[in-house]
Amino acid sequence: MLAVSTKHFSKILARARLFVWSWVMLAAGGCLCHCQRATAEVQAHALFTDHAVLQRDLPLSIWGTADDGEKVTVHLGDQTAETTAQNGKWSVKLQPLPAGGPHELRISGPKNELKFSDILIGDVWICGGQSNMQWSINQCETPDKVKASANLPQLRFVQIPRTGNPQPQSTVKAKWQVSTPDSVGDLTAVGFHFGKKLHEELHVPIGLINSNIGGTAAQRWTSKETLAANPALARYAQENNSSDLYNAMIHPLAPFGIKGAIWYQGESNADNAYHYRDLFPAMIKNWRDLWGQGEFPFLFVQLAPFMQKNSEPIESNWAELREAQLMTLSKLPHTGMAVITDLGDEKDIHPVPKGPVGERLAQIARNVAYGEKSEPSGPLFDSLTIEGNKAILKFKHVGQGLEARGGELSGFTIAGEDKKFHNATAKVEGDTVVVTADAVTKPVAVRYGWANYPQVNLWNKDGLPASPFRTDDFPGLTQPK
Repeated sequence: MLAVSTKHFSKILARARLFVWSWVMLAAGGCLCHCQRATAEVQAHALFTDHAVLQRDLPLSIWGTADDGEKVTVHLGDQTAETTAQNGKWSVKLQPLPAGGPHELRISGPKNELKFSDILIGDVWICGGQSNMQWSINQCETPDKVKASANLPQLRFVQIPRTGNPQPQSTVKAKWQVSTPDSVGDLTAVGFHFGKKLHEELHVPIGLINSNIGGTAAQRWTSKETLAANPALARYAQENNSSDLYNAMIHPLAPFGIKGAIWYQGESNADNAYHYRDLFPAMIKNWRDLWGQGEFPFLFVQLAPFMQKNSEPIESNWAELREAQLMTLSKLPHTGMAVITDLGDEKDIHPVPKGPVGERLAQIARNVAYGEKSEPSGPLFDSLTIEGNKAILKFKHVGQGLEARGGELSGFTIAGEDKKFHNATAKVEGDTVVVTADAVTKPVAVRYGWANYPQVNLWNKDGLPASPFRTDDFPGLTQPK
């Protein structure tokens, strides 16, 4: 009887020990979780670092992460804002500031304070696209001379890691750098020349967000939702890497305030140039919607001449891509296009001169982004009139007048009712160009620079070349059958 009672007592004791041990572990776990929550530090989005440039004259969005319920205080200049973290995130919006600085940005939570120094207020531009935007100062013309001119304390830049992701990301790894001869060698050459020119002319700090990767198509820089919503583009949403660069290199940047974007891309879409008519404007609208800043300036570079020069008229998918870019210019407000028909290379898809490209973008920006009355474009085709055997072309953006650079006009072809194009003679007559050819007595269409490698020389006297164009809509190489 006693033995049975002892055995029963042993079971009760074992259960009691297990019960006590469970409560001890539960209490310890609760303490651990509490300690982890208590010691979690407030973090700022990666674009907020020492030497950052924040966009002037716009409400300043500043954001990051923290534990739910934690109070976060932000100080910038003489402004202070407080908020409480929800769903692991916090954000504040400060009043717009004029160009200037340096300022200190302080972000504090219950357990830590972040201090970022040498913050400037100026204009921030995204430098996007593929390899011709990625091409660095070290890879382009006179790199030593360019780097020697880079001691510019108010020109700053940040490199976004070149990677993709199947899902939209919320942050990146980034660190702002100050322009010096030692720091800019790997910076986008187009972006540097663009930013340097604007800084010298506007006398405000300039920040460049370098977000580009060589060999990439525009659908990778566009959200899946945008692609899927457009019947002409829906097929791109099914591609394995569609939207991956948008997800990893564009989506996490918003709503960091920007002045606008410059873009050099299209080579990887030339085989589907006809679809670029829809894709490129859709991408621009996608970015503008993401930022929620309205129709911010979006400036881009038309494809450079490339591949073999042809002495006779040909069909060209590169010409069709340039046409799609030209169409985007007329479709969307606050856009601008830098034409670089004088800067090609037959053997290299990456023409070495990048200084003129960046400086032309800066010239366009002075009009499109800053409202100056300077001429933002070379001559753009406006209308065609037929008089006998003459095709008379009128242009927009004539500026101070049309001119043929380096001799007689070149690059014009003309076709009759048979739609066969012939090399033509062209002459500037006032603000028009008159085109004729002995082989065409009743012209119906004119083309200019319609080739992989345009050999052309029509400019305006404001120093900008005319865009290639065609007056016809005959089916091209990339138009779906």
